[in-house]
This record gives sequence, C-alpha cells and structure tokens, in this order.
Amino acid sequence: MNFIEQLKMASATLIAHKMRSSLTMLGIIIGNASVIGMVGIGDGVQRYVSEQVNSLGPNILFILPGSPEAQSRPVYPPQTLVLADAEAIETQVPSVDEVAPSLTASQLMSYRNKNASASLVGTMPEYLSVRNFDVAKGRFISDLDIQRNEQVTALGSELAEQLFGNENPIGQQVRLKDISLRVIGVMKPKGSSFGSNEDLNAFVPITTMANRVVGRTSPYGIQVTFISVSIENQEDMKAAQFQIENLLRLRHQITDEDDFTVRNQKDIMDILGKVTGALTILLAATAAISLFVGGIGIMNIMLVSVTERTSEIGLRKAIGASQGDILLQFMIEAVILSAAGGMVGTAIGVSGIWILAALTPLEASISPLTIAMTVSISGGIGLCFGVLPARRAAQLDPIVALRSV
Repeated sequence: MNFIEQLKMASATLIAHKMRSSLTMLGIIIGNASVIGMVGIGDGVQRYVSEQVNSLGPNILFILPGSPEAQSRPVYPPQTLVLADAEAIETQVPSVDEVAPSLTASQLMSYRNKNASASLVGTMPEYLSVRNFDVAKGRFISDLDIQRNEQVTALGSELAEQLFGNENPIGQQVRLKDISLRVIGVMKPKGSSFGSNEDLNAFVPITTMANRVVGRTSPYGIQVTFISVSIENQEDMKAAQFQIENLLRLRHQITDEDDFTVRNQKDIMDILGKVTGALTILLAATAAISLFVGGIGIMNIMLVSVTERTSEIGLRKAIGASQGDILLQFMIEAVILSAAGGMVGTAIGVSGIWILAALTPLEASISPLTIAMTVSISGGIGLCFGVLPARRAAQLDPIVALRSV
C-alpha cells in the first residue's frame, strides 16, 4: 500500500472519530498557543525595553553619585556630584557633545484650586537635546534664566493638562511650596521611561531649584542628582567614559573606591536585553510543558485506538498488510493529530499576539521562523509519542487479533 492510500485511510479514521480527535488535539493546541504567545510577549518586552532606553537620548552616558555598590543598596547613595563636575566634563573631555546636570525632587504643584504631584527637574538648556525632549508651545529654560535665578518652569504635557485643562498655561503662575513659578512652556508628550512618567515633569533652572526649592547642602557648589552626557559618536562612548571617570577621580581626589558611577547606554541595553531574553526563554520553556503533556495525550489515545481496532489490524494482516504498513498508518494518524493541533494552536497564539499589540504598549510580534519551528516541533512530538502505539499495533499476531472479531 502506498503512502497516499495510507494518508487517506488515516484521515478517514480520524474524521470518523471527530470528538476523540478534537480532544486529543486540545493539548497540542494549548501548548502551541502558549509557546507562540510567550515568545511573542518576550519579543515585545525586548522591543519595549529597547525603545525605553533609546528614548533617554542618543549616545548617552549617565553619571550617578555613589559607587556601584552604593547604587545597589536599598538606601540613598551619597550626593557626591556637583554642578562644577558637569562644567569640567563639558570643557575638558573632547569627545563630549553636551552635558546636562539635573537636580530632582518631587513636590506638590498647584494652580488656583487644582493640585498635581510634579517631578521637579532643575536643569540647563542642554537637557532638551541631550535627553531628546521637544517643546510643544512656548520655550524651554535659557542660560539667562539660570544666570538670573528666574522663577520659571516648563511643564510636561500631562502635568499641564492636570493643572490647566483646556486653558493656555503660558504666562500663568503656579505655586510650589512658598514660591510662584511662571509657566514659559509646555513639552511635547514623551511617555514613561522605566516606570517614571516624563510627562509629569516640571523643568526649572537648576540655580532656582538649588537656591529656592531644595536649598544648597554642599560646600562645593550646587549638588546634582545625576549628569547626562551626550557623546558625538557611538564609537567614542568607551573612550569618553574612561576620560570622564579619570577626570572625576582627579577632581574628587579618589585613591580607593569611586564615589560616582558612570552608566553607558549600551551597557544598560545589554543588561536589560539579557534579563528579558532569559525571561522569554523561561516563559517559552514553561509553556512547552503543555506540548509534552499533549504528546502524552496523543500516545494514550493511540494506545486505546490500537486496543479498539485489534480486529481491523488482524484482518488487514490476514489479507497481506505488512508490519510496516500497520506501523506507518498509526504513525501518520499521530502526526496528523499533532500537526493539525499545532496549526490551530499557532493561529490562536498569533491572534492573541495581535490583540495584545492592539491593547497594550508592547509591539508584540512573532517571526515566521518561530512559527515554522513550533509547528515542526508539534509534528515531531506526534511522531515520537506515536511510535509506541504504532509498534504495538504492528507487532500484533494476526491469528490472535482475528480471534477478537
């Protein structure tokens, strides 16, 4: 009997038992849908993290106060960076393009009878280009604002909406503790970055922030929370990081442990990429257990089928069917069940990914190669778990089998 006839016979047998075949495929369907969904979600998370890092700005180095060990402790690291450090970096490191020191705090901001929690960022004009922000209306902080300690602010889009609604905020006065700030601009929407909503920021001159909002607490000048540094070329990132570290060691007279930490944007991307990649593998491996369980279900049903069809097997052998013919038929049935379940599960998984992408910020997707591999694995599972029932059917003695008729 040729392969085409075997395929037709196997298909007819499965169609004749629709309910049993459908329930047998259910495990494979769930397994495939889970694997496709988890891989798609993992890929979406990786893309989302990449976008979050890139949204910080192009070719960025972040300089944070405190050693790397202090950064990992559940306490605030010592505030060891000052504005003069940022000025020295800008003038003495040749590969640096722009430097934007920042002094941050959280305060309640009010306008008339409306209040909103604002993330205050005391900074300089360079922050706009270094951190890739844009102004929607009005203007950003200027050098003159910093020199004069002007009480002005540029509001994030969401903060402006909370305080002013549809009213034009430009020129209005907002209250912050015991001082008033004049709104000079509203930023374009930026979105969230690593859990922080950038659209709730209120940007003020760094001198105003230090002198009138949080106060000076360092004898060496204005303290800063962190320093953002943009590098002209991607190729100069490592060299710039090395030069900045040496400069700060000289300025801080460090002979032992650094009292600062320099984070490379690429290093952040690599670390987060490894974390999300491991998470994707873990999710896919967990979901793959369903495929294994589905394979056991196929083997179980096929063993039952062999018992029920003993007389059919004996009759076929009596009229000339070989062990190979019987083996092939049961193997084909197992592969059809697993491959069909794989295709249905893949369709469900891909549909779930599209729905997820439509309802969440994740740009979840799945590659055709992953789909092809998953369906192939499903077929392989049917082949592996169908071997035992098929061999049992092929090895039946035709005389014994015919006695059961």
